Amino acid sequence: MSAVRDLRSGFRQWRADRPFWGGLLLTLGGAEILLTEKASLKVVMHIGMQGMAGYLLPTVMILCGLLILFNPTQRLFYSLLGILLSLGTWLTSNLGGFFIGLLLGATGSCLAFGWLPHQEPRKRRLLRRRRRQRMATEV
Repeated sequence: MSAVRDLRSGFRQWRADRPFWGGLLLTLGGAEILLTEKASLKVVMHIGMQGMAGYLLPTVMILCGLLILFNPTQRLFYSLLGILLSLGTWLTSNLGGFFIGLLLGATGSCLAFGWLPHQEPRKRRLLRRRRRQRMATEV
């Protein structure tokens, strides 16, 4: 039980040190757009020269999302590139994966861009953390 608790607290600490939700949403947006590229030809909006860009843009979106997760110091560059790629999929990839991938990518990029690494915790979270520390010292 203690190993699971240590693993969970380690993941929470790792997640707190980076724009986790921004990188995850950008990665999911790129993956969703790639999946819509496999739709039947009756559904596909653009075929032809844009086909290569239709696969390239979401792949780079996934790469940017993973780089935001694993290299958060360069998050500003990756998030700006991610928003441009997300908007570019509007033209190249079935209207940005039928709007879902476009919205996920844009939201994730904005979250990653706005993340501050050394931000003070919210009061409610700070109170919960202090309460946990008091309970740990009492036991």
